[in-house]
Amino acid sequence: MLVNRTGRVAALAATLTLATAVVTAGPAAALSGTAAQATVTGVHNTYNNPTYPFLAQALDAGTGMIELDTWTDVFTQQWKVSHDSPTSNTNNCVNAASPADLYTGGANKDLGSCLDDARVWLTAHPTAGPLFIKVEMKAGFQANLGMGPSQFDSVVNSHLGSTLFRPANLLGGFPTLDAAAKANAWPSRAALAGKAVVYIIPGTVELANPLDHLHTDVEYGTYLKNLAASGNTAQASTFPAVLGAQSGDPRNQYSDTTIRPWFVFFDGDAATYVNGIDTSFYDTNHYILTMTDAQNVAPALNDTNPAVADAQARVALLAKDHASIVSNDWSSLPTVLGEVLPRG
Repeated sequence: MLVNRTGRVAALAATLTLATAVVTAGPAAALSGTAAQATVTGVHNTYNNPTYPFLAQALDAGTGMIELDTWTDVFTQQWKVSHDSPTSNTNNCVNAASPADLYTGGANKDLGSCLDDARVWLTAHPTAGPLFIKVEMKAGFQANLGMGPSQFDSVVNSHLGSTLFRPANLLGGFPTLDAAAKANAWPSRAALAGKAVVYIIPGTVELANPLDHLHTDVEYGTYLKNLAASGNTAQASTFPAVLGAQSGDPRNQYSDTTIRPWFVFFDGDAATYVNGIDTSFYDTNHYILTMTDAQNVAPALNDTNPAVADAQARVALLAKDHASIVSNDWSSLPTVLGEVLPRG
């Protein structure tokens, strides 16, 4: 459908007005402490264009985390963004070059274009953020075919540029990311305004593949450790995350003990975390903990459109249970998506 220029400008103005209202409202400015001591919300599969025609609209709604599913298309050497198509893009990314581009043009672009949209939006909203960008590597890396961690870094670094908060920024003078996190070396939210923080998890296809014996978390964790050993940590763009809610320190699953200190991001099911797991472990050590499917914590809420008061109560509950990021599908509730709460 064609939209005339006047209509596009009016729509853009209305969207930017909403964005300004969302990102400047709420208790964020009153929070003290580092970014690891706050709880934000995030929209699951944010790239889904039936939910948001443009990725920027999710950012306008105030979400503190966007999620992108990506596939390694070794034939085109592109990182495709879609839910279930390894060789095509099905998403709401438009490859914006300026704020005016965020709400116009054709969608269905690659990962770099999605990151461009995030960068352009953050540049236009320098007081917003930090924005967490969760990337699910649906089928994992394909390093032997030219699409491994170093190539992923090239894409993320080139498209996010100076808006990116890298592992090296947290590391500082500490020997490992674990040591830095335990020392609460995270900057404040104010210091991270306008910044993006990328983390990756293994994908559903990868985990179901009996022939894949090197999953995303181990592969990137090993790569990050090796970069540090060679003095090249600045090259790393991304934080690897441990996937799956379990008691104790879930990094103990890694037989290579030398990669464990390079994981400070964790991701798992909210209902599992709050039913018998001591999640204070993550808060005490200032690790970033994403709790997914917030609606499924008892009593279960509507998947997509619960009552605002119920959704706010759920976010508050998970914040008290030490979540850093509360992931949900409540795209129609900007008053919930824009919340920033004290953690714990």
